[in-house]
Amino acid sequence: MIKAGDIVSRISYGHDILFKVVRMEMTGKRERRAVLKGIDLRIIADAPLEDLVKEDLDRARTYVKNSFSRGESCAIKIIEDRAPSMGRGLKKADPHEKAEIAGFHRTPKILHIDGDDEYLELCLENYEKVGLRAVGKVIPEARQPKVITKLLEEHNPDILVLTGHDNMVKNAVNYKDLNNYVNSAYFIEAVRNARHYEPNLDQLVIFAGACQSHFEGLVEAGANYASAPQRVFIHALDPLLIVEQIAFTPLDQVADTKSLILNTVTGIRGIGGIQTKGKLRTGIPKTKFPQ
Repeated sequence: MIKAGDIVSRISYGHDILFKVVRMEMTGKRERRAVLKGIDLRIIADAPLEDLVKEDLDRARTYVKNSFSRGESCAIKIIEDRAPSMGRGLKKADPHEKAEIAGFHRTPKILHIDGDDEYLELCLENYEKVGLRAVGKVIPEARQPKVITKLLEEHNPDILVLTGHDNMVKNAVNYKDLNNYVNSAYFIEAVRNARHYEPNLDQLVIFAGACQSHFEGLVEAGANYASAPQRVFIHALDPLLIVEQIAFTPLDQVADTKSLILNTVTGIRGIGGIQTKGKLRTGIPKTKFPQ
């Protein structure tokens, strides 16, 4: 008997992705179906119980370990690469003075709104590891457009993440029709509302979307980075990896769009974006007093 909380795979898809069962639903045909969310991918789906197989815990642990090791390796690279951006010190304005003035850095404030509480917790842990200031809010995708303005007013972030789960309707052929997406319309509306609040793309940097999301609609609405150009599944950590790289790019530099995208788990098929300035600010002097 499959129940909520079980780890399962789908027979019809060759057991390619592991899911957690969120809940059971009854269709109009009196058929019990399971609502599923990806273990490591930002996808939401549903399937009839006869198409599901309960997975062995050992396979599930190995699957999760291998998947998230890819995301963690990308995050480690960001930490290693940020050293040149952070710098060692700043020279005095006097050209005859060779001594250096110790500087300090101000990282941007991040507001991460996620439809998945487990993914959000994972992202918040990662932000903390690399020294970024992040506020996290678990908001279902359908409610994100309704609360985004209030949250922006309350937290005044430099970077906004709007993510959760998404998916295209099975056998959909019209990629322009938002009715063929589970949550893209909500993400797009939330981005529009955020841009109404702050139109400047460099003042408020936005990442939006999840698995198979309507990339073109999200960028048109005002997202700096979004998913998914080729309508593929994206990794749970992909939004975070883009945000961390922008956060450690100096304010006077334009982030290397290609480099940012390639330093994600999914890469160019799952993530796209436009030219965006970095958000790391440098100041002097660094004082002896504790902050």
